[in-house]
Amino acid sequence: MTTDGVSPALLKLENLSVEFRTLEGTVHAVTDVSYSIGKGETVAIVGESGSGKSVSAEAIMGIIEAPAGRITRGSIKFQGTDLLSLPSAKRRAINGEHISMIFQDALAALNPSRTVGSQIGEMFRLHRGMGRRESLKRAVELMDRVKIPAASRRARDFPHEFSGGMRQRVMIATAIALDPEVLIADEPTTALDVTVQAQIMELLAELQTERGMGLILISHDLGVVAEVADRILVMYAGRVMEQGSLRDIYRSPAHPYTIGLLGSVPRLDEKRDRLLAIEGAPPSPHSIPAGCSFHPRCPWSVAICSKVVPELEDLPGHGAGRSSACHRKDDVIADG
Repeated sequence: MTTDGVSPALLKLENLSVEFRTLEGTVHAVTDVSYSIGKGETVAIVGESGSGKSVSAEAIMGIIEAPAGRITRGSIKFQGTDLLSLPSAKRRAINGEHISMIFQDALAALNPSRTVGSQIGEMFRLHRGMGRRESLKRAVELMDRVKIPAASRRARDFPHEFSGGMRQRVMIATAIALDPEVLIADEPTTALDVTVQAQIMELLAELQTERGMGLILISHDLGVVAEVADRILVMYAGRVMEQGSLRDIYRSPAHPYTIGLLGSVPRLDEKRDRLLAIEGAPPSPHSIPAGCSFHPRCPWSVAICSKVVPELEDLPGHGAGRSSACHRKDDVIADG
């Protein structure tokens, strides 16, 4: 902790931009994304599919597929060291050991031809130089830690022999094997029923408290985010539209897109005849509208919105880290 009580940043992104060259043209998947995360903190990144959430995480992990994809601007600093300036070998040594990721589709991420015990144990063989017997022992311990029943027996099973929730636990065991300082969870509860979702999120919270990890949670589920996040970034068409504390974002959203997202979520404390919906659809990544990318769907849109990209600016009187990229943010807050 610093003298002002704020944890120093473990990971800091500054003006990160990622693009993909395709046959249809250049896709600007992520544009000028900046945020940081400290020890024991949970930062949630929310938005519709195609908003750039997962691509920003892949950039952190160094798995943007080249030559089609490339980071065109910005920095990714882990404990002050810019990962983009490191040789590939040093970058790989940090990823997995200090920064780890739980991927969205556990079945696709796991090797179907190898037992789960072997796959978890591989982390210890590659990074710690352990033999097969010792690495398997550690894998069983991790499987037991993430509450997989009969771990010693199930370590010999293959991914397809596990349920979706148990496969996700295998992914979590692999991700935490080397005690990373930062854990990225990309849609960790997708396609799981609500009971299993709650169990997975409870497990991640336990592990974070136990190990003091910084957690980056990527999700489209605002209900899940509301239970665990300290801070929230709202992304749309590759840009951050709004960011702030969980309390600020949910109680006084300062961007029309955020208001639309929150309005589409069922709430027990409000009686509604029907859920609200954001009109229209997200833009094609090949043809992002000029100006504010959200303006074709925005009920607050005025002429400037279709011409000038709004800056992500701090909101006066709302404390550090509270910002919105909206030409009419003052009106939006007042109407809200």
